[in-house]
Amino acid sequence: MVAHDLLYSEDMDPAIAEKIEKFFSQYQIHQYHKGQILIHAHDEPQHVFYLVSGKVKQYDISYRGDEVVLNIFKPPAFFPMAYAMNKTVNHYFFEAEADVELRLAPIDEAISFIKANPDVLYNLLSRVYSGMDGLLGRLAHLMAGSARSRVMFELLIECRRFGTPDGSRVVVSLTETDIGTHAGLARETVSREVRKLKEEGLISLTKNTIVVNDLERLAASVSHEL
Repeated sequence: MVAHDLLYSEDMDPAIAEKIEKFFSQYQIHQYHKGQILIHAHDEPQHVFYLVSGKVKQYDISYRGDEVVLNIFKPPAFFPMAYAMNKTVNHYFFEAEADVELRLAPIDEAISFIKANPDVLYNLLSRVYSGMDGLLGRLAHLMAGSARSRVMFELLIECRRFGTPDGSRVVVSLTETDIGTHAGLARETVSREVRKLKEEGLISLTKNTIVVNDLERLAASVSHEL
């Protein structure tokens, strides 16, 4: 197995992507800067947000005031679907993690579109289960893993979702602060574990990026930590 085999693709079927793009293209593009909050916890959004470019993070705030990142959306994701489909209370913040472009569709129209297109609904369900698998993995490491395993797991997920292959290596735009908010660890703890991984030759560091030198070894290490 080579590193590229460990990078799973979230690319959408072109026909489904075109159908989704055609629906949302009837709505005006809105631009938001990095750090802007799109949806606050306990808001009752009137629109489904379709991500055209950039990244959006979904997070909660702990009782200590720490940010706990639960998910990162990338194009062509749309959210918040739990609220849109079930009108469940939204407990989370959605924030632009980079400059983003979005189209906002009224919730009723978006739901009607999804109901009328089973292939879109199936694709949405497939992506929900894929995301749930990642959340369950994170939960397992939070409950039974060490700081080391939690850091490695976040690196592995980041490589799989956002990594750029570079020969046998994978490059991710990630900082120690990012890892800390994703893994629920203090930055000092992350720095210590990242330093160890670097000393072992598993990763290399550049400004605002981490290079995973051997993704297969990283994946094996993660599985052995539990």
